Amino acid sequence: MSEEGKTEILVVASKLKNYIREKSGMNTSAAVIEVLSNKLRHLCDEAVERAKQDGRKTVMDRDFG
Repeated sequence: MSEEGKTEILVVASKLKNYIREKSGMNTSAAVIEVLSNKLRHLCDEAVERAKQDGRKTVMDRDFG
């Protein structure tokens, strides 16, 4: 994986901030976007491994969880 792939933002910040604001009336720190992107990367990496273990080249919803 390239360095860029490790730091690329995977979350649409405006959508996330709107969701949190509508749900709670709270604001969202900019740092949250990077943290969530890192968590998403980790979840995706695990899902990729599950798909590989099943001999598939397609990551499916069942690979998350």
